[in-house]
Amino acid sequence: MPMSLEEYHVAHTYVVMKMSQQHTTGNEGIEVLENKMFEDNALGKGRYTNKVYHLQSKVPAWLTTFAPADSLIMQEEAWNAFPKCKSGLPRLHDFTLCCPYFPRFQLTIETVHRPDKGQSENVHGLSEEQLATREVEYIDIASTEKDYWSYLVGNNNVDFSKFKSEKTGRGPLLEGWQDRCDPVMTAYKLVTIDAPYWGFGYRLEQALILFNFVNMANQQRTCYKRKQEGKKILFHLC
Repeated sequence: MPMSLEEYHVAHTYVVMKMSQQHTTGNEGIEVLENKMFEDNALGKGRYTNKVYHLQSKVPAWLTTFAPADSLIMQEEAWNAFPKCKSGLPRLHDFTLCCPYFPRFQLTIETVHRPDKGQSENVHGLSEEQLATREVEYIDIASTEKDYWSYLVGNNNVDFSKFKSEKTGRGPLLEGWQDRCDPVMTAYKLVTIDAPYWGFGYRLEQALILFNFVNMANQQRTCYKRKQEGKKILFHLC
């Protein structure tokens, strides 16, 4: 990302609030169950949130053949102790608000933010066995390629090869921008998905990678950042 860790933190706070507003309608969106401070030996101090995502219109059509649309609800727990973050869609049978059709499904996202160009190795401290099964994907926020999720969750109509911030003078992001940009930082995301369902588990896992959703959010952080530069971090909105 073409910004410092502090700038990213401010932009992240803003875009979480903004995206929650944009994707919440009368029947769908994000429902916040719990929002409080926490302290953890591994992550330190931060904010814990417990949310429910109502995703009826945002799931692939083939998935609705296994469960009614109104049952496609996911519960997320998130621990935000920037620059470390962890979020997960917990095993649904552990919670009251859940999807009874997929009780063994689990998705976890662990994020480490570092002021580097993406060259750090094994920032999540994985074992040799875990490293052997890990697949690495590089997400370029300047990429204009579109996939299934581009049309499903929306896409930022911003061409970063032409975009330039009036406030900072940064941009445009041309090929190889990561090596030339200063400041620069990287969000390392470890996505773990467990969908032990015979016949369509693998397909479900692939659909839930949501790489484009992450890409869209990071693009929006870059654009919204210039609106938030110089403002105090409103941590209670995380």
